[in-house]
Amino acid sequence: MHDGWAVLVKGDRIAAVGSEAELASEAEIRIDLAGTTLLPGLIEGHAHVLLHPYHETNWNDQVLKESRSERAIRAAVHAEKTLMAGFTTIRDLGSEGAAYADVGVKMAIEKGVIPGPRMLVAGPAIVATGSYGPKGFHPEVGQPLGAHAADGVDDLIRETRLQIGNGADFIKVYADYRWGPNGEARPSFTLEELERMREVTQSSGRALVAHAATEEGMRRAILAGVETIEHGDGATKEIWEMMVEHSVVWYPTLGAVEAISGYNGWRKGIDPDPERIARKKEIFRQALAMGVSIGMGGDVGVYPHGENAWEMELMVEYGMSELNVLKAATSLNADTFHLSDRGRIAEGLLADLVAVGGDPLTDITVVRDVRLVMKGGVVVREEK
Repeated sequence: MHDGWAVLVKGDRIAAVGSEAELASEAEIRIDLAGTTLLPGLIEGHAHVLLHPYHETNWNDQVLKESRSERAIRAAVHAEKTLMAGFTTIRDLGSEGAAYADVGVKMAIEKGVIPGPRMLVAGPAIVATGSYGPKGFHPEVGQPLGAHAADGVDDLIRETRLQIGNGADFIKVYADYRWGPNGEARPSFTLEELERMREVTQSSGRALVAHAATEEGMRRAILAGVETIEHGDGATKEIWEMMVEHSVVWYPTLGAVEAISGYNGWRKGIDPDPERIARKKEIFRQALAMGVSIGMGGDVGVYPHGENAWEMELMVEYGMSELNVLKAATSLNADTFHLSDRGRIAEGLLADLVAVGGDPLTDITVVRDVRLVMKGGVVVREEK
């Protein structure tokens, strides 16, 4: 952090960064941000723009009863709220039954049809046959699934290539899911299947990322070469060691866990922590101590879009320093997603900037006090 610095923007790029005295003579328009902290545009690492909070409509009903057109319209609203909250880039982790609608939302933003952040999208994501929902129907009833099913090396290669061809920026695979004999999470793909998916994905210049909540699911995903693990509730010290060794980044999605617990009746600050939250706090501290790279991504969509900063607050609450949370939401996420043109305030990078009231190094909650949002050199929000 620097006091009294200025940023010179030309077109959609940062032209220079330095003292105000050095840059003032080159500025045609001045935006005074005294009393604020200027940050790189924040990057949401785990979003679902085609979902809205489950206490409004549960996941099954969103997939089964809301039309794709309704969900796309909702997504446009969600995208604008996200941008206005200072998140200028998001990684969307799956359309959840809406096929390639996320690709369409991304293209609409890029064409200027609707306001929203820059998007990296997964498309439908890939699951093993029989593992994903919605469930509860007799075998003769056909219903849309929340992701595309594929099995065996040949079928997985075909589906991976299909999703890439239809606009996916990366491939998301469900390395495990809640399909055990008693509804518990169990691995859903073999190591060989995951390895072939990674090989095909990587050869296209893209990343394979994994939903994984079990120790064995995480182990297979890491050995297969995924770049990120989403959720990771079943992690152990051995798993953290593997993630450090293989440079795999963890997205713990704390906000989703707390939101779902609240929807189920938990009153934070009044009731004891549910087992799942207590476990999440334990493994979060463990991962920090063992040097695991932790990205900022809360599974927003489970809770309201525009409230993305809640995950940052929870990361501090669970034990991460404010500075490292800011890095997780900017430079670390940019590096993890191979976005060399953003995530920092430096000459030549995209002029994606956000100003917040106060100092987030001493109070992370000020990231909600958004005073200015600039995307590609264009001011999209300014609070006087």
